[in-house]
Amino acid sequence: MTLLTSAVAATRPFAVAADWQHRQRIERRVIGQLLQTLLYEDVLEPISETRLEDSSVSPDAADRSLFRLKVGPGRYRVEGFRCHSFALVRLDHSSLVKEAADGDVSPTLFEVLDDLNHALGGDGKLGAGFIRELTETLIKDLQSSTVASPGNGVDPRQLDADALEQAFTDAHSYHPSYKSRLGFSLDDNRRYGPEFGQDLRVLWLGVPRRLAHQGASCGYRVAAMVEAEAGAEVEAALSGWLQQQDLTRDQVVLMPVHPWQWDNVLVAALYPELARGEIALLGEGQLSYRPQQSIRTLSPVGNAERDAPRPYLKLALGITNTSSTRILARHTITNGPIITAWLKTLVDSHPTAKASGMVILGEVAGVALDERAFPGLRHDQVYGQVGALWREHIDEFLAPGEQAVPFNGLSQFTRQPDGEPDAPFIADWIVRHGRDAWTRQLVMVATLPIIHLLFAEGVGLESHGQNIVVIHRDGWPVRIALKDFHDGVRYSEAALARPELAPRLEPLPAAHAARNRNSFIVTDDLDAVRDYSCDAFFFIALAEMAIFLKRHFGLEEKTFWAIVADVIVAYQEAHPEHAERYRSFDVFVPEWEVEALTRRRLFGDDIPQVKRVPNPLAEHAPGGATPRQHQGGEPMPC
Repeated sequence: MTLLTSAVAATRPFAVAADWQHRQRIERRVIGQLLQTLLYEDVLEPISETRLEDSSVSPDAADRSLFRLKVGPGRYRVEGFRCHSFALVRLDHSSLVKEAADGDVSPTLFEVLDDLNHALGGDGKLGAGFIRELTETLIKDLQSSTVASPGNGVDPRQLDADALEQAFTDAHSYHPSYKSRLGFSLDDNRRYGPEFGQDLRVLWLGVPRRLAHQGASCGYRVAAMVEAEAGAEVEAALSGWLQQQDLTRDQVVLMPVHPWQWDNVLVAALYPELARGEIALLGEGQLSYRPQQSIRTLSPVGNAERDAPRPYLKLALGITNTSSTRILARHTITNGPIITAWLKTLVDSHPTAKASGMVILGEVAGVALDERAFPGLRHDQVYGQVGALWREHIDEFLAPGEQAVPFNGLSQFTRQPDGEPDAPFIADWIVRHGRDAWTRQLVMVATLPIIHLLFAEGVGLESHGQNIVVIHRDGWPVRIALKDFHDGVRYSEAALARPELAPRLEPLPAAHAARNRNSFIVTDDLDAVRDYSCDAFFFIALAEMAIFLKRHFGLEEKTFWAIVADVIVAYQEAHPEHAERYRSFDVFVPEWEVEALTRRRLFGDDIPQVKRVPNPLAEHAPGGATPRQHQGGEPMPC
């Protein structure tokens, strides 16, 4: 295949998709998510906001408003909602128009960005990096949204959790750069994007132990596990390299790397060691994987045929998605198995946690390049660029008759078999079990483990919708599994219920802390512990569910949050022994603090970009209602 035909093959899905209506739909989504974050994070103020009265169209129509916006010299009109959940703004992207003298037009992304740059003061105030993220999101979503959902015509509710990772393609519903994947070409996106369901095999490096770091939970032998995954061909190449370098097997560490990472980062970053033969590329492993929604976490293919499921594999990947670079720092590789062992101890030794059936999908082993062995400028060049974590597979924990689904998939539409129109993934379950009963059950099984770890143990978890797996029987939620702990927990040692069990963690490197001020585990700020759990679980996961159930099934958001409050209050009444932590980690306060994601992209975070948001749980506080207020001190809009 020539370079020209390769390029055509890579871009063909994009070219086929580029009909006007399809491009307009995707472009309006990117613009709409940008505008709704600018409104919500107080960068823009609407010129007017008019309530629409027609409730005949859908359950949500009575709550619609018409927003008129001035963005620099441009004027826009779009329908949307002021949600009860944290006063979130949700815009109906399909209704977006730009007002012009000769009539309304559908705006292009660059027209909106030009107007926004003018509104911010011009002179390049809208950074080139953010512009690229938005543009790449448009292009990658346009390409990937043309792919048929996996399953070969099977009802999506019959797919296993790994297949569903490819079926749920909507990505982040708030972040405007929801599918930027900076670093991926269109060919890369087709090969490694989860929507395409392509198998891949990882590459394996041989690294001298003095340049490497590895860690594992008790009972896991890293060397034996990686040899089984690497396979006979890699082992043969390893033997030849050991002989050339006059090394023994215990003097080296095998490390898996993503093929994109090898081609685009590691050949250049490790050139001196590769040229000397000090580090060796040993070839492609024997196992096949498919990327999950997070792209850098890979599901093993063919697990259903195995008695013991293979673990998931999470790899360092130097792309940027939702404004974050997806490296894997050495200290997180060290801490993942340590935190896993700690959380499993907390769960296994507490009757309430055990009774909930909650599952900790543990990070059981990891390997990484040790950046401390690389002097000078090389340190930053290799930092976090070679790292791997193995995570327990959900199939290990499913009882007969149980299935699993990522939490964030519950609020998505999926393509139906036999050419039927797209439908909410949960639609049949709602019909079968009843909307209200199903919602109460979901809220109970999802909320109890999160608040138990916060209240009974003093541990906050970053449990957004991608980090929670719902285990169900025929659509009826029975328990949850939690994952992603290497940098997804937060606690204060002074507030731990059992400080004697506290893990001894690898300290956070100063350079890492300087690059990412929000990347820390241990803190003295109790509000930061509470908000860590509340931001991820309540503000992201549950709010998305509340809004989805309102818009598509007519369940009032206030009713949803009353159900959540009932679960929390019932827990507190059943466990009065945690009263001090109920006060320390008060989830019923009038306001929480959340990250202002788009403001960070526009203005940086030399000054922390946060927003105080009204808490929908506040009015359900034990002992009486707490008036909900937003920042201005006036009643929040309905």
